[in-house]
Parts: sequence; C-alpha cells; structure tokens
Amino acid sequence: MDYSNCKLCPRRCGVNRTAGEFGWCGGGASARVAKVMLHQWEEPALSPNGKSGAIFFGGCTLGCIYCQNRAISACCTGQETDSAQLRRIMEELIEQGAENIDLVTPTHFLPTILPALTPKLPVPVVYNCGGYERAQTIRELEGLVDIYLPDLKYSDPALARQLSGAENYFPVAKTAIKEMVRQTGEPVWEGERLLRGTVIRHLILPGQVENSLRILDWIGNTFRPGQVLVSLMRQYTPMEATKNLPPFDRRVTDEEYEAVLSWMYLNSLQGFVQEDQAADAKFIPDF
Repeated sequence: MDYSNCKLCPRRCGVNRTAGEFGWCGGGASARVAKVMLHQWEEPALSPNGKSGAIFFGGCTLGCIYCQNRAISACCTGQETDSAQLRRIMEELIEQGAENIDLVTPTHFLPTILPALTPKLPVPVVYNCGGYERAQTIRELEGLVDIYLPDLKYSDPALARQLSGAENYFPVAKTAIKEMVRQTGEPVWEGERLLRGTVIRHLILPGQVENSLRILDWIGNTFRPGQVLVSLMRQYTPMEATKNLPPFDRRVTDEEYEAVLSWMYLNSLQGFVQEDQAADAKFIPDF
C-alpha cells in the first residue's frame, strides 16, 4: 500500500502522489496533520472522561458541502508528518491522558498511518471516517484498529450525489461497514468504556427523514441486536455552502428528530443519541 497509482478510497483516481500529483482528496506524498487535541465531544463510551486523543487529518475523500470540518477537509491543510512523527504525536497524547487515539478522516493517508500503529498502543485506536471506504483498504487495518466509527450518511443515491458527489455511497459504505464489524466483532466493554466494536454514526439531515429511516432499517436487518452500536446525531448546523440551499439551510426539527429516534427504537438498535443543544457551532473545533 503506497501513494503511487492511488486507489485507497472509492474514488480510485489513480494518481501518482509520489510524483507530485494530488488525489481527489487533495493529498500528496506526505500525510498532513491539521489539528491534534484532547477532544471532549466524542461519544461518552469512547472517552468517559472527555479525553479522546483526536488527530485530524487534512483533506477528505467525500467533500460534503455541510461538513463542519470544512476548513481542513476542503483543502489538504496541515503539517507534513511522517510515520515516526505520527507515532510520537500518538504517544504524547497518551501521556496527556488520552483515553484513545482517534484518527479523524484518515484513509487517504494510510500508507503513513499504518506503520505508526505498530507496536500496538496501550489505548484503543478509533478509526473515525465518513463510511465511504473500500473494503479492500479497510482489510489492511485488521488487528490495528479497536473501534470503527464510520458514518452512514445516505441511503438515497440522489442525495449522496447532491451533497457529497458520491452517488454510489450506500452500496460502498454498506460493504465497508460489514468488513469493519467482521474485524471487531460485538462490542467489548470495560465498565462504561468501549474497548472494541463498531459504532455507526448517522447524522439526521433536515427534510430527509426517509433517508434516515432506510439507514436504520438496513442496520436493523443486517446485524444482530447488540452486534453494532448506533450513534444518532442531530448536530446538523447550516454552513456557508448550504445557507441558500433549502432545506439544508435550517436545523433538524423536533418532529424530524422524534420520527427518526422512534424508528431507531423500533429496530431495536442500541447506542447513543444527541440532544438539540448539539446543533451549535460552538461544538465545532477551532481549526
């Protein structure tokens, strides 16, 4: 796995990043770390003490127009970092009290990340991604990732094309998530702390209740009760690119949220939910 003829993500743009070319993601031959922090807003099960060791990478393979991390995802910004430097960053976070190492939007830099994950770290490694992943690429992480934290954004191909330029999002993400669950198995807990497992995040979008219901149906029909956890998110906040694009120029209503939440329970899905206070720009990290 390297940056030449790059096919790390489903875009499979095939550029030679080692020769100075840049992929669809914006990535070149070096990983770019945009921000390192002890992040307190991840799911409580990941960091009960609010100290998730987040490493945000610049660039992205999706490019969602409503992305809260758009300051770093829309362009591949950040400090060039090699595997040895990345390992030191992880170890420094752990020294500061990080309860995990949370790799945020990492796929397009896996050739740099993989060596940094060996030997095994003393805290869980979280793979925090958009769900739009090649199962073949995810297989390279077997034994190195403890908790997969993928989004499952869209069941509607037209919606995926409009908001993320990825009409094939649902079939691709479904296959990748099945591979993640195969690797982790069912959730493993230490008290209230999740040590291993797959947590599927779903962000409710304004005016798109049917999209959410089909997502939850697929999860409920695909996995046994308790085999995966679901994080139902209502933190959608209109960003600059959506201010003139109704219904994405508003937040999710209480009625929309309650409809999706009820469907989650009808599907006997276990996991986490967000209160309406989460839909606030103050929770977006300062990049």
